[in-house]
Amino acid sequence: MLDTHFDDIPAIAKAWHDSGKGAVLATVIETWGSAPRPVGSQLAISGDGQIAGSVSGGCVEGAVVVEALESVEEGGSRLLEFGVSDDEAFAVGLACGGRIRVMVEPVREGDMPPALLSDLVKARTARQQVAYVVDTENWTRRIAVPPAHHDRFRLDRSGFAEDGATFIAIHNPPLRMVVVGGVHIAQPLMQMARLTGYDAVLVDPRESFASPERFPGERLLHDWPDEAMAAFGVDARTAVVTLTHDPKLDDPAIEAALASDVFYLGCLGSTRTHAKRVDRLKGRGFTDDQIARIHAPVGLDVGSRSPAEIAVAVMAQITQRLRQG
Repeated sequence: MLDTHFDDIPAIAKAWHDSGKGAVLATVIETWGSAPRPVGSQLAISGDGQIAGSVSGGCVEGAVVVEALESVEEGGSRLLEFGVSDDEAFAVGLACGGRIRVMVEPVREGDMPPALLSDLVKARTARQQVAYVVDTENWTRRIAVPPAHHDRFRLDRSGFAEDGATFIAIHNPPLRMVVVGGVHIAQPLMQMARLTGYDAVLVDPRESFASPERFPGERLLHDWPDEAMAAFGVDARTAVVTLTHDPKLDDPAIEAALASDVFYLGCLGSTRTHAKRVDRLKGRGFTDDQIARIHAPVGLDVGSRSPAEIAVAVMAQITQRLRQG
């Protein structure tokens, strides 16, 4: 049965290998035209034919599985190229055809080393940014971490290096967002964060503000912001937005964010409000360089007026900071 939890694919392959079934990882390494899955997408295949993930949305999975099962028996990593005809593309909901190249690697000594796969899975579990680097000519493999491949990590962009032979698969932790303050702006912002791929949490010790009735289906934390952020975990793949206007709530979150390596920190409030915030932070020992990390007033200046429009401006600024640095 096809499993669509793409983020779990290396761990699934490792589990199949560890159980003695054998495992293969298939990775999209290049695309042209209307390819259904982006570069870096993965499909895991067990030695008994189970599959998880996808490399083409169904177009060529069957052919990849056949090659994978052969590689389990015979060994040998291989590169496959498929053309997707217009008819096949239409069958999986595409407007037109395309082509994809897929790298097939059995998990075994001499191909993808089990120890290397284990290191990759451990890094992903620990929310570490990690790149799997493989030379497709001599099949040497290694793990790389930032600051190597900085731009690729920032853009979530797997692909070939300039030599045309070294494939760099970027494994970034899922994005997270901490929204402090159960105010009106937080309602559309939480929804937009989820739609944009963030694991978002709303923090507000005031349960009447951060209530299930006001935020149905959202993850709510009623601890003090710095305590909630410590429990939730913030890192280089986390955005933090404070919305309460209340220094008692916003400042602990801001200080916790400035003490971490979150990629974005935005704070609601006017220029005058921010000036007072800066004075407080300086009084707490924060430097000008640290304070300069704060985006305030929060959001891109697009003339937003309603809570939903302000949320759009905030998400746009977060995206700009994530992708452009």
